[in-house]
Amino acid sequence: MRISIVGTGYVGLVTGACLAEQGHEVVCVDVDPRKVDMINAAESPIHEHGLSELLRRHVGRGLRATVDLRAAVRATLLTFIAVGTPIGDAQIDLSFVKKAALDVGAAMRESGDYHTVVMKSTVVPGTTLGIVRESLELASGMQAGSDFGLGANPEFLTEGTAVADCAYPDRLVLGALDARTQATLEQVYEGVDASVPRIVCNPTTAEMIKYASNAVLATMISFSNEIAKVATAVGGVDAAEVMKGVHQAAYFTSHVMGTRVTAGAARYLEAGAGFGGSCLPKDVSALIGHGRSLGLDLPLLEAVLEVNRGQSDEVMRLVSKHVSSLDGTPVTVLGLAFKPDTDDVRESPAWPIIAKLQAAGARVTAFDPVARPVAHPAMTDVMLAGTLAEAVADAEVVVLVTRWGAFTQLADLLRIRPYQPLVVDGRRVLNPSDFERYEGIGLASSASPSPRPKADPRQASRRPGHASVKRSEPGAQAG
Repeated sequence: MRISIVGTGYVGLVTGACLAEQGHEVVCVDVDPRKVDMINAAESPIHEHGLSELLRRHVGRGLRATVDLRAAVRATLLTFIAVGTPIGDAQIDLSFVKKAALDVGAAMRESGDYHTVVMKSTVVPGTTLGIVRESLELASGMQAGSDFGLGANPEFLTEGTAVADCAYPDRLVLGALDARTQATLEQVYEGVDASVPRIVCNPTTAEMIKYASNAVLATMISFSNEIAKVATAVGGVDAAEVMKGVHQAAYFTSHVMGTRVTAGAARYLEAGAGFGGSCLPKDVSALIGHGRSLGLDLPLLEAVLEVNRGQSDEVMRLVSKHVSSLDGTPVTVLGLAFKPDTDDVRESPAWPIIAKLQAAGARVTAFDPVARPVAHPAMTDVMLAGTLAEAVADAEVVVLVTRWGAFTQLADLLRIRPYQPLVVDGRRVLNPSDFERYEGIGLASSASPSPRPKADPRQASRRPGHASVKRSEPGAQAG
């Protein structure tokens, strides 16, 4: 099938590449000529495992990119809208969605042919049959359901594993206004394993499924962090062990060929430094805002966000147990991406932690194996190290924020130092016994605070300013 996709972010580009892999002819549309040129050169503008390989395999064959939306729509039978839906003033911003729908509708008017339009962006329930339908009908002069098809087909991609999630989905939600659209969506995914559940519904239900899916994951994370607080206060309880016990319940496990397998959702039942990214914070906020527009209060979801915001305070509490004053103290933050295996720093838990460390007077150094956000406003007066070894060389406090596998080298790097820094494990991925001074989320420590070493006068002049941000190569790895 000839398919066009408006928007080449994580969702649009990964979807386009995977559909090309399945044999479809795909043209991706973006307003940014630089991104279009990169895609047409088979270069991925984002860090996503497996995506570069797909681009090299299909660009110039079944996949291309363009800035000409109208030509792309006229040349295809189906258009996915996969543009951004940011949060503004506690409400979802649908301006990009509306603009895309108007442009697609104008192209449909010019061609006069039957065309199917499907929402792939995450939008609040009622958007497809509301502002999208209205915009398409206004711009095209046609009627949805008879003159053109309309549907919603939300994605369930996790950054870092998005290509695999797209190629081997756990479900397909096919929301359609009419039978012809439903048939078109089934044709798009006819190459997907028949055992994958197909949820056939109307577009509004499809939109609600997406929001409910993300809201429950965010709730699980905040619930885990609430339990961790209780475990810490009680003493003698490790929240990580508690959650391992929870994971073994029958509703989180299954038997596969005689082997007991823990469900993937269990990884959201773990305490840590909080959730971030382009989905969970935004989608929970959007759902709360949409509820308010309907006259509803959603206190549970509001509490989910409140607990998440408080995790940076929990990290600071663990630091303050050992360091009475951070003024001038060199602190290293490990991890800037909101999760491993991506360079996405949107709503990263690292940002509020860095802000609070700086407010307390700390000299902050940061390191991430992939993300290099040198221009991010939160990186002002932050030294961006090029390697893990460089990042922790002079640190008196090390705060691990992102669960990167490269950080397992930390114990070996610190072991050779004469003075051992405080290590605050915001993801509980390190072995506490590997460190002289260790604090972890959800773990009550009985260790007594160690005295801070005398300041080295050679380090006193290293307080970084704007010019001290070290711009290493984007692909720099841990040393």
